[in-house]
Amino acid sequence: MIIKVLTIAGISLAITAGIALGLVASQKPRDLVGGTGGLDFDRLMGAGAAPLPVQEAPLRDGSKTLVRHLEGPEGAPLVVLVHGSGWDGGQFDGMAAELAQVADVLAPDLRGHGAAPDRRGDVDYVGQMEDDLADLIRAYRRDENQRVVLLGHSSGGGLVIRFAKGANRALMDRAVLLAPFVQYDAPMQRPNSGGWAQPLTRRIIGLSMLNMAGITALDHLVAMQFRMPDAVLSGPQGHRATTAYSWRLNKGYAPRRDWREDVGSLPPFLLVAGREDEAFVAEGYEPEFTKYTGEGQYLLLEGVGHLDVVNDAATLAAVKDFLTHG
Repeated sequence: MIIKVLTIAGISLAITAGIALGLVASQKPRDLVGGTGGLDFDRLMGAGAAPLPVQEAPLRDGSKTLVRHLEGPEGAPLVVLVHGSGWDGGQFDGMAAELAQVADVLAPDLRGHGAAPDRRGDVDYVGQMEDDLADLIRAYRRDENQRVVLLGHSSGGGLVIRFAKGANRALMDRAVLLAPFVQYDAPMQRPNSGGWAQPLTRRIIGLSMLNMAGITALDHLVAMQFRMPDAVLSGPQGHRATTAYSWRLNKGYAPRRDWREDVGSLPPFLLVAGREDEAFVAEGYEPEFTKYTGEGQYLLLEGVGHLDVVNDAATLAAVKDFLTHG
């Protein structure tokens, strides 16, 4: 009887794996150069801020990442700025200088991103970026009594939401979410984030099936691409762009599938989004989030899009006030 059960289980596993592998093999990354859609990176790169100096910071696995670190006044919180998909911590050059008036500021390049990552667009395991943030918090906070605020934009906001329910959640006292990504089917999501994100859907389904069967050997395969403007890729900063993510990086850069529990685990937070956001429906955040948490403050800005929300004067004023009094 046991042999029969094991045989049936083995056959079922083999069939599932075969279907999954077929899905993975049926879809490969595309050449997106010259396509249309996506986000206007001029609003991000044209902020006019002088680049901040960078330094190397060690991580637990012996690798290093680049960070920008500014010290604020005595007794101020530590604010860790978590960048969005496709770019690096230099996204916050302007904001960091402003926030240093009221906080210690740290803006890292997330693993797999920036000018010279070990492996662009990939990590070793799904939760590694959360562990990296935890390492950086422990390395840069002045002492264990210093309050820690994680501020994330877009996918970076999604990572902050994920962090709130992860193993390192006790390290975060407050959060700031700037137009955060929640999940592809969340109520505030526009299709493919307004054309910016190009998922390899069949491959994602296949890799998810393999992971459910305990097979992770193909998690390094590309599962998400981004429609980065040609002007960025061919420009002087094009080497900093990351245009594709592995399955495991993409999965770990967002709230869990049960994102409602992640949202419900957030500490007191401020959420800011622009009403002209091309990737998400800004008006959808508050009515949805308040179903699962009463910890949030919400601010919607007129005439502001997805990328320019970071350096908008009203955003900076609201974040400073939240860091000081929130």
